[in-house]
Amino acid sequence: MRKRFINREISWLSFNERVLQEALDKSVPILQRIRFLGIFSNNQDEFFRVRVATLRRLASIWGKEKILLGHKTPKQVLSSIQSIVINQQITFEKTYTKLIKELENHNVYVVNEKQLTNEQADFVVNYYNEKIRPVLVPIMLQENSDFPELKDKPIYFAVKLWNNGVNPKTQYALLDLSTDILSRFVILPNSGKKRFIIILDDIVRFCIDNVFSIFEYDNIEAYNIKITRDAEMDLDDDISKSFMEKMSIGLQQRKKGEPVRFVYDVQMPKDLLEFLKKQMDLDDEDNIISGGRYHNFKDFINFPNIGAKRLENKSMPQLPSTYLKHNKSILNEIRKRDHILHYPYQSFAYFIEMLREAAIDPKVEEIQITLYRVAKKSTVINSLINAARNGKKVVVLIELQARFDEENNIKWSNLLQENNIKVIHGVPGLKVHSKICLIARRSGKELEYFAYIGTGNFQENTAKLYCDEALFTYDKRITNDAVKVFEFFDKNYKQHVFEHVILSPFSTRNHFTRLIDFEIEQAKQEKRAFLLVKMNSLVDKQMIEKLYEASAAGVIIKLIIRGACSIKPGMKGVSENIAVISIVDRFLEHSRIFYFYHGGDELMYISSADWMVRNLDNRIELTCPIYDEEIKKELKHMLTIQLKDNVKARILDLKQVNNYVQNNKPEVRAQIAYYQYLKRKLKEKDIKN
Repeated sequence: MRKRFINREISWLSFNERVLQEALDKSVPILQRIRFLGIFSNNQDEFFRVRVATLRRLASIWGKEKILLGHKTPKQVLSSIQSIVINQQITFEKTYTKLIKELENHNVYVVNEKQLTNEQADFVVNYYNEKIRPVLVPIMLQENSDFPELKDKPIYFAVKLWNNGVNPKTQYALLDLSTDILSRFVILPNSGKKRFIIILDDIVRFCIDNVFSIFEYDNIEAYNIKITRDAEMDLDDDISKSFMEKMSIGLQQRKKGEPVRFVYDVQMPKDLLEFLKKQMDLDDEDNIISGGRYHNFKDFINFPNIGAKRLENKSMPQLPSTYLKHNKSILNEIRKRDHILHYPYQSFAYFIEMLREAAIDPKVEEIQITLYRVAKKSTVINSLINAARNGKKVVVLIELQARFDEENNIKWSNLLQENNIKVIHGVPGLKVHSKICLIARRSGKELEYFAYIGTGNFQENTAKLYCDEALFTYDKRITNDAVKVFEFFDKNYKQHVFEHVILSPFSTRNHFTRLIDFEIEQAKQEKRAFLLVKMNSLVDKQMIEKLYEASAAGVIIKLIIRGACSIKPGMKGVSENIAVISIVDRFLEHSRIFYFYHGGDELMYISSADWMVRNLDNRIELTCPIYDEEIKKELKHMLTIQLKDNVKARILDLKQVNNYVQNNKPEVRAQIAYYQYLKRKLKEKDIKN
């Protein structure tokens, strides 16, 4: 049988290569290019913690028996990953070196310990003595002693200390650079128009003799190493323990997960590398990867700007909503008509205003919300606590199993309960990934409901960076179903019939399958048949097969997929009518939008769900129809603009080479174009008024 699918992991690595392309793109301001290296690195870290860790487990259990999507065994995929990652690492290192050199054209210099002037050296020594030395504690390593358990987030130096002479004495040590306490980037004194930065690693290298001053060694050298561990949690099945207890135990065990990657400085002496591999019981299957002298590039997401403003992206101030006003009742405006906000072009603050209004409105009786990820200093949490203090009934479903946010969510769960807020810890056996808030307000003898349904988290920080949609509605068709959703969360043993919203794992797969089937029937009748889908990931085999069936029937299918995409467009007789693009730009494309021509009765949906098995079958996800014609028009216009992008859109094809869309049409950069569209729309409304 023809190979009809692209492996999910290989496709994801192709997505991360698109992120790396942004660091290579000369049209991107140079500091943003350096920060994209940080994003690339952070993405790769999480990929190894989760996806590579899962593959290693599958490989150990199934060996050659298990065949994954893409017709490869886990071991074959792991081998391909190793090869791709090594090649990407080579590109990464070359790009970093080139960008640091390019910064010098803008009078910004990133210097290492060997390039310091006398004045800079004095500054560095003083900084080391005041800020760094008090928190550095080296661990001396002995061949016959237990090797310390390295964590997967800190930056470590592997240190070699030795003496010259006939009988050289060699000692090895480890050093945690404590970047959770110390800044990774230190700004040095200016020299005329020149600005200087030194990386923390190089300050420690410069002062390494001082770190080990009690010893008498002729030579001391330090090399960066990085460990990445399996981040999957195996929860205890002891029924006597609460779910919170099991999560806490699981989090502790995660810190000791099996290594899935070891990265080291390629300049490291062979004896030191072999010592580390032996002590850590590493072999070639543990994804041992040579790298440069700096690791944990996640920190470079926050690389400072000490030069001109032009080194960063031009500011795009968030636009006001076309109708919602900060100084007027949000609930009154929602009662009049549906509203949609497009993050990050518009502000998340409108949602906070809605919560604030609900907290002080004497007629509001209850606020219910689902939380998956929130900010570390969350205004959403504070608003909910204030509502509870004002006598409102507040119910919060907080998902404790939101990967890498578990500790944060446990903390918030405890705080909410301390403030007399009812907290629900998810649904047994299913992650709750839906983004919904419901406000109940007394109106005479009846309760009226206001709903917020989004494609992204209730997280005010990521709302400045992630492209998401947020619907505010008073439409009873939606709010009545929203009431049932929260009833299900509270009593999930009861069955509920949802007439308008679509809920995974109960109906999402079947609903979209029926809509595609309708387009297939239209095509068979030689009528116009078209669908347009925007998602983060498309890797579900059944949904891909259904799209292949639709394409073969003559349905025109346009896909905008940011990340992993297992579909193969352009296969003769199978997917010739399928075209796929991916947009990677200054903001993270995160919204899920679904459009079906549906015989001219155009249907539009927003959702928290991608087309992945986990979203369709293993999570509570909410898909909401868009009934308001103006909002439908706005979303359709957004999708149309994205399809026209010929600046940041890449073609996803069989070869996974990430070629940019190229045509002779006027330049269209979708994110900028849609921002300008919203800006014009706002101006036109002001003129009318």
